[in-house]
Amino acid sequence: GFSSVGISLSILLSIILAYKAIMGIGHHEGKHNQYDYRIMMELIAGYGLGGSSMALFGRVGGGIYTKAADVGADLVGKVEEGLNEDSPNNPATIADNVGDNVGDIAGMGSDLFGSFAESTCAALVVMASTPDLAHQGYLLYPLMISAAGIIACFFTSIYGIYYYQVDEIEKIEKALKIQLLISTALVLIGLVIVGSYALPSKWNLNGQTCHWWYSIICAGMGLISGFLIGISTDFYTSNAHLPVREMASSCTSGAALNVIYGLALGYKSTIIPVILLALSALASIKLLGMFGVALAAIGMLSTLSVGLAIDAYGPISDNAGGIAEMSGLGADVRKLTDALDAAGNTTAAIGKGFAIGSAALVSLSLYGAFIVRAKSAKYNRIENIEITDPWIFCSLLIGAMLPYAFSAMTMKSVGSAAQEMVKEVRIQFKNPRIKNGEIEPDYERCIKVSTTASLREMIAPGILVIATPIVLGVFFHPLLVAGLLPGALLSGVQMAISMSNTGGAWDNAKKLIESGTFLGEDGKYMVKGSKEHAAAVIGDTIGDPLKDTSGPSLNILIKLMAIISL
Repeated sequence: GFSSVGISLSILLSIILAYKAIMGIGHHEGKHNQYDYRIMMELIAGYGLGGSSMALFGRVGGGIYTKAADVGADLVGKVEEGLNEDSPNNPATIADNVGDNVGDIAGMGSDLFGSFAESTCAALVVMASTPDLAHQGYLLYPLMISAAGIIACFFTSIYGIYYYQVDEIEKIEKALKIQLLISTALVLIGLVIVGSYALPSKWNLNGQTCHWWYSIICAGMGLISGFLIGISTDFYTSNAHLPVREMASSCTSGAALNVIYGLALGYKSTIIPVILLALSALASIKLLGMFGVALAAIGMLSTLSVGLAIDAYGPISDNAGGIAEMSGLGADVRKLTDALDAAGNTTAAIGKGFAIGSAALVSLSLYGAFIVRAKSAKYNRIENIEITDPWIFCSLLIGAMLPYAFSAMTMKSVGSAAQEMVKEVRIQFKNPRIKNGEIEPDYERCIKVSTTASLREMIAPGILVIATPIVLGVFFHPLLVAGLLPGALLSGVQMAISMSNTGGAWDNAKKLIESGTFLGEDGKYMVKGSKEHAAAVIGDTIGDPLKDTSGPSLNILIKLMAIISL
C-alpha cells in the first residue's frame, strides 16, 4: 500500500517539476503564466491516461485470467471430482493461485493507482484554468492531501501492527476495519492543516468568492463518504450480518433461490453508496464546482495506503492457504489461513466499494475538466449543455448502454476462457494416476490456457472503451462526448456496485456454510458436501466473474473513457 501510493506521488511530483524546468514556467506571473500552467497540466493529464491503460490489462485481462482458472478448477476439481480446494492433484490449482495475484493484487493496485493519478490530474487541470489558483505553491495542494494521507496511514499502521494484538480469530476482521477508521480520523485532521497552509484564504471561481475551508468540506465529504460506503459494503457482504445469513438459509431450498436472493441483495446494496456519492457531488459542485468534485475524489483516496493493504490481505491469505494445502501442512494450518481469508474477503469487498466510489468521483471530475476545456476550445467549442438537446440525449442513452455491452463482453470472455480450462482439466483427469496423486499434473498447460485466453479476450472490451469516445468526438462532434460520459457513469457505477456486492455475498455465504457453524432451517448445522453447500457453490461460481471481473472492470470503463475525452 505504501509503496504504490508513494511511487505514484513521487513520479507525479517529478513530472511536474521536470515539465516546469523544460517549459521555463514560474519565472513570470500574470496571465501568460496561467496559460503556461494550463498547457502544462493538460500534458501531465497523460499520466492518468497511462495509469488507466495499464489498469485495463490488470483489471480486465487479470480478471479474465483469474476467473478462468478459478471457475475451471472449481467446476471440475471440486464439483465433478470431489477434490479439496487447492488440491495439488488439480491441474488448475497453480493457475488459480497465480490468478489471485494477477487479478486481485495487480488489478486492484493498477485500478486504484489510475484513480489516484486521474483525480489529481483533474484537479490540476481545473486549478490551472482558474487565474487565482494558477500559481506554483497552490498547484501542489492536491499532492499535499495525498502526502498527508501517507503520514496518517503510517501512524495507523503502527497501531494496527504493534498495539492491537490479534489473539482470537474473531479479532482478525476488527483489526483490519479499525485501521480504516483511525486513518479516516487522522486524515480529517490533516485536511485542515494542509488546507490552511497550501491555499489562499479566498479566491474567485467563475465570479464566485471561495474560501480555503470550502476545500476541506469537499475533500472531507469524499473521505467520509468512502468510509461509509465501506461500512455499507461490509453490511451487505460480510457473513456476520443478516443479508448474507439470509442467503445461506435460502440454500436449503436449492440454488435457484440462492441466485434470486443474491441478485436482490446486489440491487438493494446500491442505495446507500449512490446516495452518498450524490451528496458528495452536490456539496462539492455547490462550493467549488468541478474542482470540488476532484478534491472529493482525492479525499476518498487519501487513505489508500491502508485501503490497498486491507484489500490485498484476502488474496495473500488465500494463496497462503493454497500453499499450505499443496504442501500438506495439515488441517490446523488450513483452518487458520481460511479464517484470515474469510476476514480478508470481507475487507476486499470494502476495497471494491472504495474503488467504485472513487471511480465515480474521478470520472465526474474528469468530465468537469473536459467541460472546462471544451468551453474555451478554439475549434468545436461547446457553449452550453442541455439534456433536451437531441444530440446530448441520444448520446446519454448510448453511454448508459455501454456498461451493459462491456459487462456482456467480459462475462462471455470469462465463460469462454473457463470452458477452455474445463476441457484441459478434464483431459488431464482422464489419467486416473493424476487424480490419485501418483503423478504430478501438468500445471503449465493450465497456466498457458489462462494466459492466452485472457490476452485474447480482453482485446474487444478494450477497443470498446478506447474507441467509443474517439469515434464520437473526432468523427462527429465533442457534444456527443458531453452526453456519452455521464450516461456511462450513471449506469456503470450502479452496475459495478451491484455486481461486486452480489458476488462477494455469494462467496461469503459459501464460506459460512463451509465453516460448519451455521444452523439451517431444519435446525441442523450446514456442512461442506451437503445439498446446501452445493447450492452455495453454484451461486459462488456465478458470482466469481461478477465480483472479480465484470463489476470492478466497469471502473476502468468510466475512468478511461473520461481521461481519453479530456
